[in-house]
Amino acid sequence: MNVDAIQKSLREFAEERDWNRFHSPKNIATALAVEAAELLENFQWLTEEESRRLAERPEEFRAVREEIADVQIYLLRLADLLDIGLEAAVRDKLALNAAKYPVALAKGNALKYNRLCP
Repeated sequence: MNVDAIQKSLREFAEERDWNRFHSPKNIATALAVEAAELLENFQWLTEEESRRLAERPEEFRAVREEIADVQIYLLRLADLLDIGLEAAVRDKLALNAAKYPVALAKGNALKYNRLCP
């Protein structure tokens, strides 16, 4: 994925529609949360197994695919508005998570870092 190219396309899309006045970081973060909730709604009544086999349900799979795209679009737009380089931010966060969740303590469990016993 060429993040810069997609962000440029999103910027142009907003400019062509005179939407930049609505695209404050607060508004885009709010829209991102709404889209994430819409994504979650598709899983609300599925069992764990049904959620793992979503590709076998074409209409539901299509809806999830579209919501994932919406979430990604708003996330890319927010990062662009705040001038956050996503690649570096993700790398930095992965390093922080590796320190919080050392393999020796975290492997095979889902405990939050502050609940892991040294």
